[in-house]
Amino acid sequence: MKKKQFIHLQWFAEISHSYTNKTTDVPTTVEGVTSGNDLSAENKTYYEKRLITLAEPEQVFDQFADKYPIPKNGGKTIEFRKFEPLVADLDATELQEGVTPEGQKLNVGTITAQVHQKGDFVELSDMIELTAIDPMVVQTIGIIGAQAGRVLNKVTREAITSGTNVVFAPKSNGTEVSVRNALDTTCGISLKLIKKCANILKRNNAPKINGSYICIVHPDIGTDLTNLEGWIDVQKYKNPEKIYEGEIGSYGGVRFIENTECKIWKGTDEVNKTAEGVAVYACYFIGKGAYATTEVSGGGLQTIVKPLGSGEDPLNQRSTVGWKATKTSEILVPDYLVRLECCSAESNALANAN
Repeated sequence: MKKKQFIHLQWFAEISHSYTNKTTDVPTTVEGVTSGNDLSAENKTYYEKRLITLAEPEQVFDQFADKYPIPKNGGKTIEFRKFEPLVADLDATELQEGVTPEGQKLNVGTITAQVHQKGDFVELSDMIELTAIDPMVVQTIGIIGAQAGRVLNKVTREAITSGTNVVFAPKSNGTEVSVRNALDTTCGISLKLIKKCANILKRNNAPKINGSYICIVHPDIGTDLTNLEGWIDVQKYKNPEKIYEGEIGSYGGVRFIENTECKIWKGTDEVNKTAEGVAVYACYFIGKGAYATTEVSGGGLQTIVKPLGSGEDPLNQRSTVGWKATKTSEILVPDYLVRLECCSAESNALANAN
């Protein structure tokens, strides 16, 4: 026979009803207003580091930029500095016996730019957090970290796409092309074009980056490159530990980096105007010191996690995970950048403007 058991509820009257929020160490009382809106220092640091770690590999263009920290409380304008080269004059550098020359002074040029904010967030419901097997905040930071990296990568891409040193790939029959909308699918990349672009950088005295010029290309163009005779795959490098993020190989003395965010034009509108159905790819040949960007990992990129009950959420049904960044990029020396515009017969049908 089952015995009945009675519990006197008054026994629990003096017990404090508190719990710890999933995303904060601040206790939240049942009777009071939710007080768990501030992340603990440990959680905040962990989330920030995780976001930056996941965002940085996506920022391929920033690998070859001069970095400038974002000044705190310094307004929206940032100043990039560039040193002007000294004139290599034979007469001015002629030394007279026993006479100290006048010497030269360094000229420092400045370029100012406005920083802009980018950001986004994901909303999570209380039911997702209760029923999901994976830790949702950590998983979401992984997803938004990749998004943040791609967005910030595009900021730098758009800046260097404005460069004025442009080479258009000729048609397969040798016909020269002088405008983007005259390119067709036979206007592919070649060793001759690679050498031409590298030679423009040499002629402009563009310094090399660790002994080579760099070219960032879309994977569609990267596939075409690997089919060229003489291509050296990155796996055959003598020092594979010194490869760049996204590097696929070298050709004609140029090291090639692959990135899906390389500019593609395809369409009939003014922004993406090309020949009908033709995709045109930008390939960026880069010398050292060509452009600069703000250092997002120094304070420009933030993780923002709002626990359940933040804002207008009376029933603790919604939490959010987001990111916010302040950034800008600028060309410092236009002569140190060359943009090759070409096509890919193999991938043309699949390409979309970006």
